[in-house]
Amino acid sequence: MNDLSEYLIAPDPSRVRLTRRVVGVDQTGSEVAQDVIEERPLTIYLNSQEIVTAMTIGDYPEYLALGFLRNQGMLEGAGAVTQIDYDAELEVVVVRTGAPTNHEDKLKKKTRTSGCAVGTVFGDMMEGLDGVVLPKAQLRTSWLYALAHKINTTPSLYLNAGAIHGTVLCKEDKPLVYMEDVGRHNAVDKIAGWMMQEQASAGDKVLYTTGRLTSEMVIKCAHMGIPVLVSRSGFTAWGVELAEQVGLTLIGRLRGKRFQCLAGADRIIWDADLAQIKDEPKKSGRKGAA
Repeated sequence: MNDLSEYLIAPDPSRVRLTRRVVGVDQTGSEVAQDVIEERPLTIYLNSQEIVTAMTIGDYPEYLALGFLRNQGMLEGAGAVTQIDYDAELEVVVVRTGAPTNHEDKLKKKTRTSGCAVGTVFGDMMEGLDGVVLPKAQLRTSWLYALAHKINTTPSLYLNAGAIHGTVLCKEDKPLVYMEDVGRHNAVDKIAGWMMQEQASAGDKVLYTTGRLTSEMVIKCAHMGIPVLVSRSGFTAWGVELAEQVGLTLIGRLRGKRFQCLAGADRIIWDADLAQIKDEPKKSGRKGAA
């Protein structure tokens, strides 16, 4: 079992209300019992304006709301966040700021994306990438392999029930904050909310995700200021193009000793001995999201 002492926040598969035991039958007609992920709505308000209702597993709602608004650029020019109120009965989070925001204009530019769950971005998020240049952080392959092993052996809702995405904030070879949710965007937003609340630095971090390396994932990582994005899954062409634009090291298909880097390879330090790295069986307990 993995040592969880390195984590500041780690998944808790036993936490109540996150899963439900359901009884069904298998391909032979025999009875089976399976833990399945619970989904519940969470409505996010910015001051008095309702912004969005997200389907989520319901943990860390304050981080999700704060990170969502921050990643959509809806807190820019709004001054400090003065208060975050969560009503568990109503399943509502209200984020309050010290000054009026531009959320009305943002709502006019709302568009759908290819993402899971919320899957919503705002049309001018691309404008916010103008002039973004991420720090040229180096990445050792020894860190990469150590992170993959630690994360993939950490007890999680994914390993327990599946049907969920994970995102992990890391520093060098240490996983720090591990968030899960039904949508990869939600999981990333929880990380962003935690970083904002804790005033955590971004330039020395790595973001690991189980989801696809799409344009919106690269955009969120760039807005968060994190210079390295890693996934077990694959890439989209636009995701690669944007990563090159902002100076993001983009690594995908990380399984066992194999990976592909399609942007920022000049920042990699190849210090791992591949002969000492175990390859991942073809039938692994953890699969990259398609």
